[in-house]
Amino acid sequence: MAKIISVHPDNPQTRRIEEIKAALCDGALMLYPTDTVYAIGCDLNAKSAVERVRNIKQLANDKPLTFLCSSLSNVATYAVVSDSAYRIMKHLIPGPYTFLLPATKLVPRLVQNPKRKTTGIRVPDHSVCLALLAALENPIISTSAHLPPDETGNGIVGMETEAVVSRVELFDRLDKLVDVIVDTGEEPSYEVSTILDLTRDEPNILRQGLGWEKAAIWV
Repeated sequence: MAKIISVHPDNPQTRRIEEIKAALCDGALMLYPTDTVYAIGCDLNAKSAVERVRNIKQLANDKPLTFLCSSLSNVATYAVVSDSAYRIMKHLIPGPYTFLLPATKLVPRLVQNPKRKTTGIRVPDHSVCLALLAALENPIISTSAHLPPDETGNGIVGMETEAVVSRVELFDRLDKLVDVIVDTGEEPSYEVSTILDLTRDEPNILRQGLGWEKAAIWV
């Protein structure tokens, strides 16, 4: 059973952020709100936790995982950011955008696309996410808490991707899959991030999500 930690959505309490940080440092998985959807996350460098995320989401190892960074300068630690990519990102972060970028050696192989050596990175516009990133001083895995239906009988709790559920129902369904639930009182959103491919000279919008009209101005 997951431990529920209540955190103020706009002014996160330091003591509770530190409690969540300690759990993440111990390899915990958490369910937490972002500026797009509720996400399942862990410390980027906690290998066993990342493996658990992949298992829960039923992701093959060639499917990259997105992670959160605290700022544009922090992104540049984990990805190769060209001058053109920098100009685009500067106008869009923080916000509901996932940037596909060439990964640096600091990105674990388990997180990136093994063939293209790329990774997805976000800088969220959410007080709790930013507080956790500042406390942990590591990026945080961020994959949608929308789970695939359980068709294999392997014990994974399934949730249809198109289903709209309440916060309480979401917590109930993931209670046995994660270690910590960050409860800010916010109801789940089902509006995903906009994905921008910045791995080539010509930027490209791969998915139109929240804020895509603003992104289109700079692409």
